[in-house]
Amino acid sequence: MCDYSLHAVRSRPARAGDMLITSEFPDTATRGFSAVGEPGTAVCLLPGTELAFSEDAACNHPFAKLFPGMRFGSVGARLARFRKINRQVTDTHHDALEFANGKVVPLTKLRVGQRAVVLQLPAKDGAGRKALEVEQDPAL
Repeated sequence: MCDYSLHAVRSRPARAGDMLITSEFPDTATRGFSAVGEPGTAVCLLPGTELAFSEDAACNHPFAKLFPGMRFGSVGARLARFRKINRQVTDTHHDALEFANGKVVPLTKLRVGQRAVVLQLPAKDGAGRKALEVEQDPAL
């Protein structure tokens, strides 16, 4: 659920409708999500959880503060699905978001202070996942 670097941080699972904010956590070198109004508590997402950012998501970029109008670090999308990446590599961050435009961004690269809402949690069983895939097929 939460990346290995957040195991020492108070956490809870995400719920549909949660209002989240990208956050840094004390005594860690990582970023993740906390619920609005619950600073310091990591909100853990399951792979497949769908999020909608309040505006285009953005990553840290060295020129972002110098030239804000140029949108350095902008992902160019608001909708994302939580994924685990690089699972075969130990002692590294695995939490990432795959955005609607195909970009995959590790959570540790997201700019702090962005707001997102949990749209949908993943299905819990194989039959539910199959139904979810059919519902989301744009050809239907």
